[in-house]
Amino acid sequence: MNPEADMRRPLSLKTLKRGLRLAARVAKAELPRLKPPLPAAPPLPGRLVEFPAFGANPGKLRMLVHEPSGGEAPGRPLIVLLHGCGQQAAGFAEASGWIGLSDRLGIPLVLPEQASSNNGGRCFQWFEPAQTARGEGEAGSIAAMTQAAITRFGSHPDRIFIAGLSAGGAMTAAMLAAYPDLFAAGAVVAGLPVGSANSAMQGLMRMASAAPVARDEAVRQAAPQDYRGAWPHLSIWQGDADDTVAPENAERLAHQWQALHGLPEAPVRDETAAGVRHRTWGDALELWTLVGMGHGYPVGDGIGHTAPFMLDRGLPATARIADFWRLTDTD
Repeated sequence: MNPEADMRRPLSLKTLKRGLRLAARVAKAELPRLKPPLPAAPPLPGRLVEFPAFGANPGKLRMLVHEPSGGEAPGRPLIVLLHGCGQQAAGFAEASGWIGLSDRLGIPLVLPEQASSNNGGRCFQWFEPAQTARGEGEAGSIAAMTQAAITRFGSHPDRIFIAGLSAGGAMTAAMLAAYPDLFAAGAVVAGLPVGSANSAMQGLMRMASAAPVARDEAVRQAAPQDYRGAWPHLSIWQGDADDTVAPENAERLAHQWQALHGLPEAPVRDETAAGVRHRTWGDALELWTLVGMGHGYPVGDGIGHTAPFMLDRGLPATARIADFWRLTDTD
């Protein structure tokens, strides 16, 4: 792959048409008053608590926390979940199976929720530099929530994790880049590489057709200038029939993390079974590609359930991500 040649190649008519269709979809989402209200969130086990005063909130986000039904103990991990466009934070956490895992392992969940006053489609704004920079915008709010929860629950500072779907997935990648000193690992489902876009329109085009990215440069530029610590590990998930986020974005994100960790391009393991390809680069990076799956979060095998953008493929991403993060190793 020659990134410089790719950058000189003009966008195809097919790509432009896909971008326009996505733009039309988002334009409709930007008219929330014409849409019916969101359904009420389902009743959840444990406790769902809102923390209106968690600290600096430059992104004007809502902080919800799921406290596990069996209670939590100091020193446990903490998980931050970022929903996709139009989703409710609690609904996403429940349908994906993270609520069940939280209750089983006694791990609290931080559930940031986007406001329609920020974005009509209720998407995290991963495409706006002012929203992803360290200490600014939505990224600053998510980091403040995380720090508040660490203090509240006495969470282990080396076991803080973050995962997200679609726009939440792209924002997850941005958070890992801006706060490598806060998060040990993350999971991006149907997201995009760090630095893919600098505006809403460019974001739409990059969703339609992945653009070359400057390998790990964008990630390093987002981190603190003097950062010399370890980089977060990353689990990537993508359906190869996704017509909302071009599947090539997952490959480009994997290339970023390969360079960041100094990993070879060829994976250590590359296995395909039952329409699922799983590539791993040691314990720092993995990439799951689901053949024939569209845009959404994989659920199944009794973990999570179908809902909008929650797709039953018999493979529960939540359980596999928990394994990758080694959540049960010392709990």
